This record gives sequence, C-alpha cells and structure tokens, in this order.
Amino acid sequence: MKFSTLTSILAMAAAAFLATVSVDTAHASQWFFQQTPDAVAPADPSAPVQLAASGAFHDGSFTGAAFDAYYGMVQVQANIQSGQLASVKVLQFPNHSGTSRSINRQALPMLKTEVISAQNTRVNLISGATLTSRAYLRSLYSALKKAGA
Repeated sequence: MKFSTLTSILAMAAAAFLATVSVDTAHASQWFFQQTPDAVAPADPSAPVQLAASGAFHDGSFTGAAFDAYYGMVQVQANIQSGQLASVKVLQFPNHSGTSRSINRQALPMLKTEVISAQNTRVNLISGATLTSRAYLRSLYSALKKAGA
C-alpha cells in the first residue's frame, strides 16, 4: 500500500472516530494552548484567538487594533488596574442595521463578562455572533499584548 493511501485511510478513520465521540472543544482548546509555549495570534481568521498566559499586565488603557467582522469593524480598549483586566470598552462595532444592533446588544456584554472573568481571551465564541466575537477577541488580544508585562 502506498504511503499516501495509508495516510488517507488513517485520516478517514480518525475523522470517523471523532465524529462518533463527544468532543468538548473548550477542553481540547485549553489542552492545545497549554502545549503551546507562547501565545500567538493565529494567521487563520477562523482559528480561535487565545492568549495563553494570564497574569500581570501594566496598568493603563490599551487600545487594540480594529478587526473586520464582515458587517463592520470591531475595536476595543482594555483597561488594566492592579495588573488585572478591569474592564473592556467597545470603541466600535457593527451597528448599521437592526440585526447588527440586536446581536451586539447581547453578545458584547457577554464577551466582556467572560474575558474579565478569564483575564485573557480564552473564551468561547458567542453563538450567532461568531464574526463579532472573533473580531472582538482579536482586538482585545492586541490590546492585552500591548499591556503585557
């Protein structure tokens, strides 16, 4: 059997196995990033954004880069007090339509609560607000990178 054929068979078997078991993506994500020595912003826009290490940040306000959420740009400002993420201010977000306003009215406070609790960007995306969640977390990641100790 050729190497490429064997590789294809193994890939299909792995895919079939993973389709039959319940995979907790949050735990799988945590495991993966515990194995990664440094936090790196992923190049793939569909990849989860993670900041591997939480810890002491420099105090102050740090503005993240603006990221495209398809329906508009998302940009946040991280406010650090006593070395901890104290609050996140959303500077811009998609709000051009009733749907965007409705989605973001629910998603943005949820994201804020989760990242402050986690003290990093290792949180789940908000279902129904995936594009906004990714852009929010990317912007926060860039702000926290500036605040890094």
